[in-house]
Amino acid sequence: MATLKEKIKGKMGNILSVAPMMDYTDRHFRYFWRQISLRPLLYTEMITTMAIKHGDRYKLLGFSLAEKPLALQLGGDNPYLLAECAKIAEDMGYDEVNLNVGCPSSRVKEGNFGACLMANPELVARGISAMNQAVSIPVTVKQRIGIDHQDSYENMANFVRIVADAGCQRFTIHARKAWLQGLSPKENRTVPPLRYDDVYRLKNQFPHLFIEINGGIINLEQARQHLQLVDAVMIGRAAYDNPYLFATVDRDFYGESVTPPTREEVIKKMLPYIDEWVSKGYKLHQISKHLLQLFAGQPGTKAWKRYISENSHFPGADSGVIWQALQQVNSLNDLANLSISH
Repeated sequence: MATLKEKIKGKMGNILSVAPMMDYTDRHFRYFWRQISLRPLLYTEMITTMAIKHGDRYKLLGFSLAEKPLALQLGGDNPYLLAECAKIAEDMGYDEVNLNVGCPSSRVKEGNFGACLMANPELVARGISAMNQAVSIPVTVKQRIGIDHQDSYENMANFVRIVADAGCQRFTIHARKAWLQGLSPKENRTVPPLRYDDVYRLKNQFPHLFIEINGGIINLEQARQHLQLVDAVMIGRAAYDNPYLFATVDRDFYGESVTPPTREEVIKKMLPYIDEWVSKGYKLHQISKHLLQLFAGQPGTKAWKRYISENSHFPGADSGVIWQALQQVNSLNDLANLSISH
């Protein structure tokens, strides 16, 4: 197993990523997150092949170059459509295409994609092969340990072997099984027990593959521990619920000679982006909802969230709302410091 320093300098893929999350990792969240950290790989929300084929591609797939490196996560099971959408992604400038084989929602299952595809590794392999023939960017898979009662280590290893033989070299493993009957997507993120050892074992069995671990990882110390045993770590909810936690990542994990940005610096970088968006007739709350957790765990976080929540929906709301929310936080901190000094 390569050391952390070797992984960073070698051509082994990105060692940290932020998970694709429906209703969360849209273009505004990604742009905001990039003001905090530049290096980890970011993902879109899962976007279905049918939506791309028949929908507004710019609205669905548009992004700012500031968001890169960026992967498009696809949902689908038709190899031809997957290949077509992968080519669109490559032409638009995405750095990677990822196939969702982990989402357990009933709606996704009805479409015959997501976690239910783990029961059909041959179909997944055909999709991977078709995409690899269509594009030169990496084609990867995000999956679960298993589904329902098909959750043995041997079953997972067989799935990975078949899909790897089709050309997939990077697997992100959510270290839980998925129950396709009886549990909601939210429950499937917490109820099935974590099985990190199975992911470590998979890396040992397939040392030539790039294995990334996901599930229940809530801080950077945990990420560092996992990196001793696998190639990369994907973090989900923690990256949204406490985004500033990652302000030191570029320095501490990637060896960059940078000073972590302050929260105020992050906010100042967001202001022109917000005003440009609002000037096009869009709404502030489409962006501001992603900023609510910037002060998570800090004095003033309630005032920050309250001011933004109460003022973002007004007609004409713009970056001034965010700036005034910051002043609310600063005023509270000034009062706290004054009381301490006395």
